[in-house]
Amino acid sequence: MMLNNFLLLGAVLFCTGVYGVLARKNGVLVLMAVELILNAVNINLVAFGAFNHTIAGQVFALFVIAIAAAEVGVGLAIVLLIYRNRRSIDVTEIDLMKG
Repeated sequence: MMLNNFLLLGAVLFCTGVYGVLARKNGVLVLMAVELILNAVNINLVAFGAFNHTIAGQVFALFVIAIAAAEVGVGLAIVLLIYRNRRSIDVTEIDLMKG
């Protein structure tokens, strides 16, 4: 397969993730859209690493996966706290929690 196919897949996933972040009001769906963006970046990193015959792309992809796992943990904790306080995970109600 050619590099263009992987870059096109990464671009489609990235655009889908950006649309999900901008259009969704549910906190869990926003986190899933961020994961789509990070997976698009991983596809591009691995594709460019394979194209250049280096392992650097895969190493960076592992770092991105580790950061994504930490992001999910912190993000779900924030969503749970919002749900406990507001009984809703609507992202538009977060500004009501200002002290």
